[in-house]
Amino acid sequence: MAEAVIRVVGLCKSYETAAGLFPALKGVDLMIERGEFVAIMGPSGSGKSTFMNLLGCLDTPTMGEYHLVGRNVAHMPGDELAILRNRTIGFVFQGFNLLPRSNLEDNVALPLVYAHVEREPRREKARQMLARVGLDAYAKSLPARISGGQQQRVAIARALINSPRLILADEPTGNLDSHTSEEIMALFGQLNDEGITIVLVTHEADIAAHAKRQVRFLDGHIVSDVATPARALASC
Repeated sequence: MAEAVIRVVGLCKSYETAAGLFPALKGVDLMIERGEFVAIMGPSGSGKSTFMNLLGCLDTPTMGEYHLVGRNVAHMPGDELAILRNRTIGFVFQGFNLLPRSNLEDNVALPLVYAHVEREPRREKARQMLARVGLDAYAKSLPARISGGQQQRVAIARALINSPRLILADEPTGNLDSHTSEEIMALFGQLNDEGITIVLVTHEADIAAHAKRQVRFLDGHIVSDVATPARALASC
């Protein structure tokens, strides 16, 4: 059996609200193996964003287990969790989350700062990652001087800099036009072909179609988990 990068069992998450306790996730079970490309889908309020926050170790579950690359991280101490997250997960967000006053090289190098890598080695690695997404010529540019699609490529370069096993992408094409979205999804496809596990949240069916598996949430539950036609055909 392939290595499980993600395994969640009975995952629950509730939030205190003015109206009382709100259960955002209600006992979710899911396994994602190494090298999978999974789209998380569902309407607003379905629990998909809460689920992604838990997968990214940005929040902790109320109940249940979350195993990330074989380690139960549901209630891992914060400092230990931060190290595992930094070494294992690359994040790509809808809003790019680039530092506006830092050049692209420094933006990409940021995860290595938290990993305590010396300045010159991390800048060299950042230039290599920018070259990988076709933007090495812009290393000294500020984010505002490049297009939205280029900014998302910078965000992907930043996500790759620690050689993660897993990329979590939250609506990565939400701020992009259709042509640029296709280019970004093609880049994700290339990364997945290289063996990186990718999990992305999207509400767009054409974006989800790039994934090999689609998991749909509704009211805090998984209501469907299916292979895309391309994956199903490949497995025949």
